[in-house]
Amino acid sequence: MSITDSLNGGAERLDSDLLRTFLAIAETGSVTAGAERICRSQSAASLQLKRLETLLGGSVFVRHGRGIALTPLGERLVPVARRVVGLLDEAYGKLRAAPLSGVIRVGIPEEHDRDTLSRVIAAFARAHPQVEVALTCASTVTFPAALAAGRLDLAIHAVDDPSPHHTVLDRHAMVWAVAPDGPAPEVDPVPLALFDRACWWRERALDALESAGRSVRIVCSSESVSGVMAAMEAGLAVGVLPASHVGRGRGLLSLSAAEGFPALSDSLLVLECPGETASPVCAAMAEAIRNAYPGPKRGTSAQGAAPRSQAR
Repeated sequence: MSITDSLNGGAERLDSDLLRTFLAIAETGSVTAGAERICRSQSAASLQLKRLETLLGGSVFVRHGRGIALTPLGERLVPVARRVVGLLDEAYGKLRAAPLSGVIRVGIPEEHDRDTLSRVIAAFARAHPQVEVALTCASTVTFPAALAAGRLDLAIHAVDDPSPHHTVLDRHAMVWAVAPDGPAPEVDPVPLALFDRACWWRERALDALESAGRSVRIVCSSESVSGVMAAMEAGLAVGVLPASHVGRGRGLLSLSAAEGFPALSDSLLVLECPGETASPVCAAMAEAIRNAYPGPKRGTSAQGAAPRSQAR
C-alpha cells in the first residue's frame, strides 16, 4: 500500500497536525527541537509521531548516535507531507479576510543554493502575492549585525555552534581545497586564502593548522566566497570551502589529514528571525524557508570532493 493510499483510505485518516509534526521533527533532526518549533511538548510530539507510524504501518524515523534519521518510509512521506501542508497554507493565505502585504527583507548567503531559494520564493509568492520580497545576497558574516540593527527581518547564515533561537536548516562538511596546479601540501608556510577577520571559518582554519604544527602565510583575504575561490583557482593558495564546492568537475581538489590538513568541523546553515516578536509576514516567510529545506543532513561528509592524490 502506498503512502497516498494511507492518506486517502482507511477508517482513520491522517490529519495535517500529524504531518506538520512529522515535518518539524524531520527538519530539525530531533523530537525535542521539532516539538519546540510547533509549540508542543516533547511528549505530545512523541504521541503524534507514534500515531502517525501506527496509521502508516511502519517507522518513519530510526534513531542513531547523533539523533534520528528518516527511514525509507519517512523519505517517501516527506514530499507528500510538504505538498499537503503547503496546499493548506496556500489556501489559508488566499482565503482569509486580511491577506498579508508589505515588504519582507531577507538575507541570503551568496553561496546559497539557487534551486532552494527558488522554491522559497515561489511558495511564498503563491501564498502571499501582495508581499514584496527584498533579498540581500551577501556574506553571511554581516547578517547577525544587520538583524540586530533592524536592517533585515530574517536571514539564513552559517554558524559552527547554533544558538537556541536558530533553526538548523542544513549541515555542510567543510574541507581544505586547492587547485590542481596550486601549492603542494608540504609547502611551508601554507599559503592561505581566507575570509576576512569577522568570519568564524577563518579562525577555525587557523586554529586547526596551528594545532597540527603548520605555519601559515595569508596571501588573500575576502568577504566573499567568490573572492576566496578566485585566489584558489588561480593556484595561489589553499582555502576552506563547503565540500559541495570541491571535487571533480569543479576545478578544486580536497586535501586530507594525511597531507597535513586536519579535519574541520561542519558548518550549519541556520535560519535566524525574531521569533515570538516576528510580524505575520516574517513568520510566513520563515515557514516557507523551513518547508523548502529537506532538513539538516546528519552525517554529511565530503563525498564527491576528490582528494588531490586521486585526481592527479
